[in-house]
Amino acid sequence: MKRNPLTLIIGLLLIIIFALLLFVFQVRQSEVAVVTTFGNPTRPITEPGAYLKWPWPIQKVWWFDQRTQNFEDRLTEGLTQDSFNLLTSVYVGWKVSDPAAFFPRFAGSANPIGAAETLLDQWLGNVKTAVVGRHPLADFLSTTDNGVSFVAIENEILTAIQSQLQTNNFGLQIEFLGIKRLQLPESVSQSVFDRMTSERKVLAERFQAEGDAQSARIHSDADLRAAQLLAGAQGQATEIKGQGEAEAAKSLPVFQQNPELAIFIFRLAALEDALKDKSTLIFDQRTPPFDLFRGVSTNVFSK
Repeated sequence: MKRNPLTLIIGLLLIIIFALLLFVFQVRQSEVAVVTTFGNPTRPITEPGAYLKWPWPIQKVWWFDQRTQNFEDRLTEGLTQDSFNLLTSVYVGWKVSDPAAFFPRFAGSANPIGAAETLLDQWLGNVKTAVVGRHPLADFLSTTDNGVSFVAIENEILTAIQSQLQTNNFGLQIEFLGIKRLQLPESVSQSVFDRMTSERKVLAERFQAEGDAQSARIHSDADLRAAQLLAGAQGQATEIKGQGEAEAAKSLPVFQQNPELAIFIFRLAALEDALKDKSTLIFDQRTPPFDLFRGVSTNVFSK
């Protein structure tokens, strides 16, 4: 019986597809995988692509999501260095970094990602308690250091949890970590607020004292400068007065020889000063120095 070529081609394609399903598997861009041989992990795969394997039950492939997982731990209570109870919660971004180390610890769970986050939640609770105990409450609530202390606390928690993961080699990697919530128990909230108010008052008084000291320095500098300028002006005035008196002393012997001439010159000078600008004068001829015009036919002159 002659077989149909189309049937042969279809059969061959089915055999190839079945073989591919048995011997080939694919790892996506967002995944990592572990190949186990008789239940033992023998080959971790961290790069996407197609790979060969022996069919089950010889070998089996386990896939894990490699994307960063967002996780928020529970709110836990810790005692600060200055004996205040503080509730803290953090957010974490983590991913599977080593599938060979991750597999034996979490693959037996129905939800490996959830099991890993449960472990992280336990460890983070212990780490936060230790870090909170090394800092006073002001480091968490202070607004005067631009958040430097707060960031340092977050970095302490991140470093501590990364150290524990590396020591235990769970195949996890923390990508980022930050404090999500801070909360004070109601029993201590009022005392904390009173303390913060007192700290702000002390800070305001310090700023006021610094401002008063700066104001006093400015006033002192201004007074010194004014005194220096006044002393300089008085010195110049004394010098000019002395020069004038010296010039007058030079002319005095001449005027003493002819007093009438001196008086006449002074009157002319006064008259010249009065007529410096273009003006119209109405005056009494009996008033010095205008008595020089006595005998003139009119008493109105224009310059």
